[in-house]
Amino acid sequence: MGFFLRTALLAFGLFIGMLIAIQFGKWLGVRRKKIEGEAGTPAIGVMEGSVFALMGLVIAFTFSGALGRLDWRRQLDVEEVNAIGTAWLRLDLLPERDQPPLRRMFREYAETRLGVYHKLPDVKAAYADISRLGDLQKQIWSSALASAQSNNGPQATMLLMPALNAMFDILTTQKMAGLAHPPLIVFAMLFGLAVISSLLVGYDMGGIRQRHWIHLMGFAATIAFALYVVVDLEYPRLGLIRIDHFDQAMVDLLAQMK
Repeated sequence: MGFFLRTALLAFGLFIGMLIAIQFGKWLGVRRKKIEGEAGTPAIGVMEGSVFALMGLVIAFTFSGALGRLDWRRQLDVEEVNAIGTAWLRLDLLPERDQPPLRRMFREYAETRLGVYHKLPDVKAAYADISRLGDLQKQIWSSALASAQSNNGPQATMLLMPALNAMFDILTTQKMAGLAHPPLIVFAMLFGLAVISSLLVGYDMGGIRQRHWIHLMGFAATIAFALYVVVDLEYPRLGLIRIDHFDQAMVDLLAQMK
């Protein structure tokens, strides 16, 4: 089952759960009214308001954090392309006879890096390419270091090796960025607050005979959709919200490497 389908089913399940909670809350409200009457209605508006305020606050913070991480991942894509491009240009510091094999490895590295994104959401295939990137890093580093040292090129050592180091480091940062998400308990709290808020909405409707289905369904759909967007923002390579257009920078770099 794809990520989009799982997320959509989760949002739909929340939507149905909220409607059920509203109906259950209304049943509780009607029962309380029959037992206590209107005079027995407790003044719980302040407590309910605090629950709704907490839900809005948590949604706002998680939405803002997801947007921030989306922008961070976009920036990392650009930084990685710049790091690879800089190291590619500094290969000119090495003797010409040593450059062809290194340039072939660089092209393979960039192609494999781009392939990681294209193979998602097949995580196993993507991790296989990431493992291949680790092997290429070792080969590129050892070949470049051997060439710089054997030719007594301090300039190549001082300029090329730091560029390679930056190129390799950004891959680690990218992998960690892919794992940077709020703890699961935060999402659990969001879904729990949505259901509890629905229960309170239904409870307050205990004294109303008519069911305002448009308002109720609109309330449940709005909250469910908001939480769906938050989850989708956290995985911009898997869901509807994508950052694939930023891969064009890597495609352009590959074109320059030929």
